[in-house]
Amino acid sequence: MTDRKTAALVGGGVIGAGWAARFLLDGWNVRLFDPDPEIARKTEEVLKNARAAQGQLMKDVPLPAEGEITYSATLAEAVAGADFIQESLPEREDLKIRVLAEIDAAAPARTVIGSSTSGLLPSRLQLGMARPERLVVGHPFNPVYLLPLVEICGGEKTSEAACETAAEIYRSIGMKPLRVRKEIDGFIADRLLEALWREALWLVNDGVATVEEIDDAVRYGAGLRWSFMGTFLTYRLAGGEDGMRHFLAQFGPALKLPWTKLEAPELTDELIDRVAEQSDAQAGGTSLREFEALRDACLVSVMSGLADQRYAAGEVVEARRRALKARGEG
Repeated sequence: MTDRKTAALVGGGVIGAGWAARFLLDGWNVRLFDPDPEIARKTEEVLKNARAAQGQLMKDVPLPAEGEITYSATLAEAVAGADFIQESLPEREDLKIRVLAEIDAAAPARTVIGSSTSGLLPSRLQLGMARPERLVVGHPFNPVYLLPLVEICGGEKTSEAACETAAEIYRSIGMKPLRVRKEIDGFIADRLLEALWREALWLVNDGVATVEEIDDAVRYGAGLRWSFMGTFLTYRLAGGEDGMRHFLAQFGPALKLPWTKLEAPELTDELIDRVAEQSDAQAGGTSLREFEALRDACLVSVMSGLADQRYAAGEVVEARRRALKARGEG
């Protein structure tokens, strides 16, 4: 048996803890650095949910022996000798530039560094690094231990080898790497999500719908299709036998109509209060952890069903099951 690989994680919030679970449950050792005195407790709570969710998702295929997690006292201690590094700090460019430079100085020269940023440009994040060619964006989605998508984007000085190495590592822990062809703010997925988010805020701002009604419009309708077909394939099917061309001919003129407002409304105190109050009412007293467990259970159900069809995200799950089974039999 080969020695376990070590992933160094810098930042242990929601995303960092999710990365910890993703690596640990694939058999990697993890060294996590975060100055939060409660980091161990918070991470262990996430790990508890992740173990249950991954166990259900993999069905009768046993997970590899779980790696060990160490909570490092310093950043240098965490990254020393690491086989891969993932930074998951708050979305502050100045903070990330400074800390990535510290990681670069302390980490082995061969080690690729991934940043979990959801929209900051890697060319900017590389500015303080002596070895900028090894930095890639590896943007995941919450919960990291379940959702397979990870967007990979290089900066001006990122090497192709670093992108390929990151993609290989992410793929090996059961993820679906999506290479972003051009460096762009927000990458691909968040630009799509941002457009929907801004329109949703306008609908609340203008009194058209409550936050719960807007969520219902997504989760009981198009959201179910998006989970396995996305937007373009869904619209292609809506075009009937003539496909996308017919769909565009039929519905293209609507693009000239004032159906959306792509500029976000001003986040006035009134709008913030309205959104927050409606969101509290929608939650109805359910705690964060209860909602997380419910979310995980729903995702397991959807993704397990898709895995049975070996389609879309389910194809990634099924490939992961086969890989784990082969590893266990080897």
